[in-house]
Order: sequence, then C-alpha cells, then structure tokens
Amino acid sequence: MLQSIFSNYINNFRGFSREIWILTLITFINRAGTMVLPFLSKYLKEDLHFDYHQVGWVMVSFGCGSMIGSWLGGKLSDKIGFYRIMVFSLFTSGILFISLQFVTSFTGLCLAMFSIMIIADMFRPAMFVSLNTYARPENRTRALTLVRLAVNLGFAAGPAMGGLIIMGMGYKGLFWVDGISCITAIVLFRLLVKEKKREKTASHFDDTEPVKSVFNDKPFWLFLFISFATAMVFFQFFSTLPLYHNEQYGLTEFQTGLLMSINGFLIFLFEMPIVGYFERKKVAKIKLIFFGALFITFGFYALLLKGWVGILVINLVLITFGEMFAFPFSNSFAMSRAPKGHEGRYMALYTMSFSLAHVMSSKTGMEIISRYNYTVNWIFMGTFAATAAFAAIWLLKIVKSEND
Repeated sequence: MLQSIFSNYINNFRGFSREIWILTLITFINRAGTMVLPFLSKYLKEDLHFDYHQVGWVMVSFGCGSMIGSWLGGKLSDKIGFYRIMVFSLFTSGILFISLQFVTSFTGLCLAMFSIMIIADMFRPAMFVSLNTYARPENRTRALTLVRLAVNLGFAAGPAMGGLIIMGMGYKGLFWVDGISCITAIVLFRLLVKEKKREKTASHFDDTEPVKSVFNDKPFWLFLFISFATAMVFFQFFSTLPLYHNEQYGLTEFQTGLLMSINGFLIFLFEMPIVGYFERKKVAKIKLIFFGALFITFGFYALLLKGWVGILVINLVLITFGEMFAFPFSNSFAMSRAPKGHEGRYMALYTMSFSLAHVMSSKTGMEIISRYNYTVNWIFMGTFAATAAFAAIWLLKIVKSEND
C-alpha cells in the first residue's frame, strides 16, 4: 500500500527535461536565501523603529516596483529574450539586496525597495517564458508546479534559517545571505543551461493584431478580481501575521520561522499530487479556485479564536491548502482563457494582479491594525476572501453558459 502511494507520488515527477530540473534547483537555492521578505515588516518595525504607517508605505513601494518589474520583464523577454533577463535580474538584484542593509531612512527605503523590486520581479515573467521553452507541451503545467514546489521547499528552509541568522548575526545577515544566494543561483544557471531561442511568433504586445482585446473579456476581468482578492488576503502571511505572532503570542523570530516552514513542507508533500489528481479528473479550474478562496476565508476567521497558540497552526494549514487549490489552477485558467498566440497579454495582467495585491495587502492590513486592532483586520481579510469565493461561483456559471 505504502509502496503504491510512494510510486504514484514519484510518477508525478517524471518526464521533465534536464533544463527544467536545473531551473528547479536554482529556484530552490534562490528562494531558500530569500529570507528578507518574511521578516521585512519585523525588521522595519523593531530594528528601524518605523510605525505601522511607514511599514505600510515601504510595502507599497515594494508592490509598485513589483508591478512595473513584472510588466517590464515580459516586455523585454519578448524583445531580447528571457535568458538575458533572468541573468540580469538575479545577478543585479543580488548585489542590490546586499546594499539594502545600508539604507535606513524611511524615504531611502521606499526608493530602494521600489528600485530593487523593479529589477527582481523582471525575473518572474522571464521564468514563465523559460518554462514554455524548456518544457514539453504535455507537461508544462506540471513543470510550473515543480518550480512552485522548489519555491515553497526553499521557503520552508529559508525562514527557519533566517530566524537563526537574526539571532546570531542580526537582521543585516539576512541581506548578505539573500544577495549571495541570488548571485549563486544565476551563476549556476548560466554555467549549466544554454540559451535556447524560441520560435519567432507574433509579439504578444503587438496591439495592431486583429484579435479581440483582453480588455473586452469581461469574465477574465472577474477572474482577475478573484485572483487579486485571494492573493491580497494570502499576502498577510508575509506582513501582519509575523507581527501578530510576536505581539499576541510572544513568538521569537526563530519560532515564527519554524511555524512558517510548515507551509513549504505541506506544499512539497501535497501540491503536485493534488494538481495531478484534479487534472486527471478534469475538474473545472474555477471550482478548485473557489475551494482555495474558501480555505483562506476559514484560515483568517480561525484567528478570531484567541488564547490558544495552536490556532496559529490551524490558520497556517488552512491558508496553505487554500494556496494549493487557488494559485496553480488560477495560473492554468489564465493560460487556457487566452486566445492561441496571445497568452502574453493575459499572463501580463494576471501577474500584475498579484503585484497589485502586494501593494494593497500590507498597506491595508497595517492601516486597519493601526486604526483598530488585529481582530478587525482578520474579519476584514476573511470577508474579502469570502467575496472572492462567491465571485468564483458567479464566474463558474458564466463559463458554463459560454460552453453550452
């Protein structure tokens, strides 16, 4: 029985090219070193003594840079190729992350985070293009899931290591490790993976093409709202939740890191089998996105039960399963919704919805906590995720009527 389960699990990882496995490895190295993000709000609040409003604005700068970087990365990937963009983005952002420790003023950090994220998030659309290039058509969805697993396994190791580094070296040690890991990852990529040219196709950004505009695809815009709302609530995981762990329950950075590591390990164990199972069963992607939003809703409502530290584990598990249902299948829905040859237009807006969620999530959460308290924030976030779930039901009916 156990051997059969293990064999079925391993089968989900077969059939990938050498390049995909190398991309997965460098993604893991990079993500394991990306320890700054989970502790950024704590660093700003506790080490630099910023207030909630200032922390929120730094996070807004982070998100705005992310939006511009996502758009710019997609644009330049079409013009000069994904390979050069990936090398430039990770190498340069590695140097900039090391330099970030020397910026301590509020204005300086806003400008620095904005600039760094423009360069760092050029990597994301370039990575999507690389997966399209190096993966075979029949396993592109699984290849994306494999890279997501590397991200989350790295995230599982990263926060725990980050907590130890903070205790031993202080917050500045995080910036060194983050920067060095970016540079190491892209040097390995440059040495082990040769640039592969894509077949020339009509540009995704050529507005002269006689196709229906994505701006007229109303169901897709409803889907973008669902993606934005789900992501905005989920991103509380990186901003207000670490602060809540300390202020409400007295958790140390290391304890928060260990707790957050559960997220990565659960995704490593379950996401690929979940994706494989529901793809084989051909369950509607929107239905799975609905369940993802529902899990996240319950995850934040669970935080209303105060006094027992175990509720933090329940919150994390529910959010993690919400992530596993919502994000892989929303990515797949965005690709499937796009007309052939014009996936870039749709994926650009989809990626930017997550960047906008970064902008809004931290600022909204910090403002609510500053003006009211954590309880009000959890009620707001849980309700917003529930709104996304109801919108998914609406979208499911629209898509069904289109297919009838």
